[in-house]
Amino acid sequence: MCMTSQRSATPDLDDLLVKARGIVMTSADHREQMISFVFGNTHIENPAITREMVTEAYDRLLSEGRIRSGH
Repeated sequence: MCMTSQRSATPDLDDLLVKARGIVMTSADHREQMISFVFGNTHIENPAITREMVTEAYDRLLSEGRIRSGH
């Protein structure tokens, strides 16, 4: 069986993937990504959820030691 390269269909996507591999996220980056992810998913189910509510809950859970910052 012949193995072929698993390259994407577009060179632009390949370039973005190479760049993304070199990114090191800070704790602040991780926090913002987590808040964005949680907000996006909860807001779909309940439009009354605000980003501020998610941010407050994240920070409270972090201060209580129920979640860790960073990776």
